[in-house]
Amino acid sequence: MASRRLISLATLAMLPSALTPIAAAAQPVGETEACVNGPGIRAEIVGMKDRSGSLKLELFPANQHDFLRDDRDLLAEGKVFHRVWVPTPKSGPVVICMRVPRPGTYAILFTHDRDGKNKFNFWSDGAGVPGNQKLGRSQPKLANALIAVGNGVTSVEIRTQYLHGFPPAFGPVGR
Repeated sequence: MASRRLISLATLAMLPSALTPIAAAAQPVGETEACVNGPGIRAEIVGMKDRSGSLKLELFPANQHDFLRDDRDLLAEGKVFHRVWVPTPKSGPVVICMRVPRPGTYAILFTHDRDGKNKFNFWSDGAGVPGNQKLGRSQPKLANALIAVGNGVTSVEIRTQYLHGFPPAFGPVGR
């Protein structure tokens, strides 16, 4: 009978990278340097309905008045706003990197523009925020969109939600 050996965590850390989790193999898109040098956000997007169109991650000030306001107004007033557009990767995990101006608390919104028209289509496009609360029939709540970013890279998972069910409401696919 062969003897069993326990492997320590230190030994596991030295194993080849082929044995590390699949998420580690994700090829980030967007402002990829932000996923290496902070301050930045590394958003892993999960639950997408398909791989069509393009993806958008937007950064807003962390207050109710400015969250989801038009970018032209925010920029004209000298307020924080930043947007990263990327084509939807055809396969693999989806990770979007975004730089932030400085460490602090921000609100972020992810959208999946499935038809590529750069206008949110309520009937087909998806959306999500870091809090991953079901959106239902309303806009995302500020409290669910907040993210605290330090000097380094802050990672967050965002579950994409689409309109479905009866009465129609936004929620994750397959739930």
